[in-house]
Amino acid sequence: MKQQELTLFLEEKVLKYNQSSFIDKDPIQIPHQFSNSEDIAIAGFCTATISWGQRATIIKNAKKWMRIMGNSPHDFTMTASDKQLGRFQDFKHRTFNGQDAVFFIKALRSIYIEYDSLENAFQTGIRDFDKDLFHALIHFRKRFLRPASTRTSKHVANPETGSAAKRLNMFLRWMCRKDQQGVDLGIWSISPSLLSCPLDVHSGRVARHLGLLNRKQNDWKAVLELDTALRKMDSNDPVKYDFALFGLGVFEDF
Repeated sequence: MKQQELTLFLEEKVLKYNQSSFIDKDPIQIPHQFSNSEDIAIAGFCTATISWGQRATIIKNAKKWMRIMGNSPHDFTMTASDKQLGRFQDFKHRTFNGQDAVFFIKALRSIYIEYDSLENAFQTGIRDFDKDLFHALIHFRKRFLRPASTRTSKHVANPETGSAAKRLNMFLRWMCRKDQQGVDLGIWSISPSLLSCPLDVHSGRVARHLGLLNRKQNDWKAVLELDTALRKMDSNDPVKYDFALFGLGVFEDF
């Protein structure tokens, strides 16, 4: 398929899947339940963190996480007592458990105390590293995991060691990209042009089939290769093609 044909093909698939009906089937529905910007950010971050496995299970457990927080993510994060944090004792999503959830809440509280918002924590990394998302993600991870938790650190991707950081990139897409269909929330001022495609087994398989990606591993080098190809089609909003790659892989078994 020639470049122009490929671009038109993917644009059609973006229009097909980047629709409001997508929300009800996807974990992005969780942050959509809130109107306060910090509730949206925390709900999105927590939901993205456990977004692996079956989508129905992800949504069920993300809803449970929000219920434990009294459906007030920011207020709970900033004020929860040890007794209230104990509500997470039986929380579990695959290998992510209540101990991890409590660490995340305490880490988020620390982030808010220092930066005032989750966006500022990412913005600082981007600004300090000359709009380099790779180093900004590393900066955020190091700050988030301070003090380090050996158990919980595996739940925050590390592109420095080669991770594709799919869930972090998906969270950033949710927060930074705003579309006319109202799927991505677009409440942050970070430019969508800086974002990287959330690469997973489905999008990777489709990207290779379409000739957008040659690297076999779904790692950070593959993310950079795919980013380069997608930016040739739209340098301002390259991650919109995540809808096309995901839809083709999951719904059309392309």
